[in-house]
Amino acid sequence: MKLSLAVLSFAAAATAFTAVGPSRSTGLSTRVAFNNVFTPAPVARASTQLEAAKQVPHGGSLVDLILKTDEEKEAAIAKCSKEMQLTPRQLCDVELIMNGGFSPLTGFMDEATYKSVVDNVSLPDGLIFGLPVVFDTDDEDLSPGDIVLLKDGDRPIATVEFTDKYTPNKAYECKKCYGTSEIEHPGALMVATERGKYYLGGKVTGLNLPTRDFPCKTPAEVRETLPDDVDVVAFQCRNPVHRAHYELFTRALDDPLVGENGVVLVHPTCGPTQADDIPGTVRYKTYEVLKEETHNDRTRWEYLPYSMHMAGPREAIQHMLIRKNFGCTHFIIGRDMAGSKSSVTGEDYYGAYDAQDFAKEKGAELGVTPVPSLNLVYTEEEGYVTADEAKEKGLSEKKLSGTKFRQMLRGGEDIPEWFAFKSVVKVLRENV
Repeated sequence: MKLSLAVLSFAAAATAFTAVGPSRSTGLSTRVAFNNVFTPAPVARASTQLEAAKQVPHGGSLVDLILKTDEEKEAAIAKCSKEMQLTPRQLCDVELIMNGGFSPLTGFMDEATYKSVVDNVSLPDGLIFGLPVVFDTDDEDLSPGDIVLLKDGDRPIATVEFTDKYTPNKAYECKKCYGTSEIEHPGALMVATERGKYYLGGKVTGLNLPTRDFPCKTPAEVRETLPDDVDVVAFQCRNPVHRAHYELFTRALDDPLVGENGVVLVHPTCGPTQADDIPGTVRYKTYEVLKEETHNDRTRWEYLPYSMHMAGPREAIQHMLIRKNFGCTHFIIGRDMAGSKSSVTGEDYYGAYDAQDFAKEKGAELGVTPVPSLNLVYTEEEGYVTADEAKEKGLSEKKLSGTKFRQMLRGGEDIPEWFAFKSVVKVLRENV
C-alpha cells in the first residue's frame, strides 16, 4: 500500500522531472563562485563584539543581507520587474537566508548546490549542510536573469536575482533527504504536493523582516545576549514544553559534555510543521507563560522562523548548523528528533536513536557538540529520574500518552501537574 501511494503521487507530481546538467551559479557566499554573469551580493560580517561570541558562524562569517537604509531598499525594489507572494515556508527560508540563520548561504540553492546537498549532505566546497534550501514555483515564465520582489502581503521582504532554473527529481530528493519517497511521510507529501514544479537558484537581498505574532531575533541579535565565555546549549522543539521537556533541557547543563556555568537557549520553531501540530502562534503563547513561570538566568528563550521537514537525522544536522549560527556550541538531541510516522500505518520512519547517531557522527565536522537527551520517566517515589534508574530501583512509573493528554484537554479534565505546567494547559484550553 505504501509503495503504490508513493508511486501514484510522484507519477502525478514528477513524471516529467529529469536531472539536468549542473549550472555554474550558486546560492553561496564567496566560498563558491557565482558565474560570470551575476556577481554575489556582498556579505556583511558581524561586528567585532558579535565575532567575540564563543561559537564561530557556520563557514566562518555571519551573513547579513538586509539593507539598512530606505534609499538602498528603494533602489533594490526599482530593479525588480516582477513581484511574487511568498508561501509560509518560503517566508521562513527567505528570512533565514537574509538574516544569516542559513550562513553561509546568500541565496536559494542553484542546481549544483542542491544536488550536492541532496547527495552528500554538504555544499559543493564540502561544508556540511543538512537539507536543500530552494525556491519553488510553477511559473513557466520565471527565468534566470529575472529580478523579483518577494512580498508577504503588502510588506516587501526581499528581492531575488534568479541565476538558474531546474526541474528536480522530487522522488529522488525525498529518498535521499527523508529516507523515503512515500507520501505518507509529511516531508515527502510537502515536496510532492506543496512545492512547485521548478526550483530556482538566486541571490537574495533583504529588505524587511516579516511582521509576525512571535518575535524572531536575528542571529546577530541573539549572539549579543549570549555569554562569550561559557557553553551555550540549544534546545529545539516544535510542541508546547511540558514537565519532561523542562527537566530534560535544564538537566542537560549537568552533562559532562557541557562546561561549567553553561546556559541553555530554548529555541522553538514557530513556523509551519506537520498538519496536526498546534499552530505556531499558540505554541508561542505557551512558551511565553512558561518563560515567566520558570525564570532562570541560565535559561534563555528565543524563537525561530523555520519550517519543519520532519526529516529525522538530516533535519538534526540542519537544526544544529542553524543554532551554530545563533551562537550555540552544543545541541540537545532527543529521542526520535524531527521524526515522523506513516499517516497510514502509524509506523515510525526513523529509529529512536537515528538522529542522535548521525549527529554524533557529524558533530565534530559541524563544530557543534550533540548532547544526547536523557530518557526521563516520572515516578511516584522520586519524581523525574532516568528510565534506567527507575528500573534499577524498582520505582513506580506514571505515564500519560500524548493522545490521552489531548483527550483530557478537550474534555476539560484535570491534567496532572507532573505531566504539564498549569500555565501551559490554560493557554492550550483557551486557544486550541
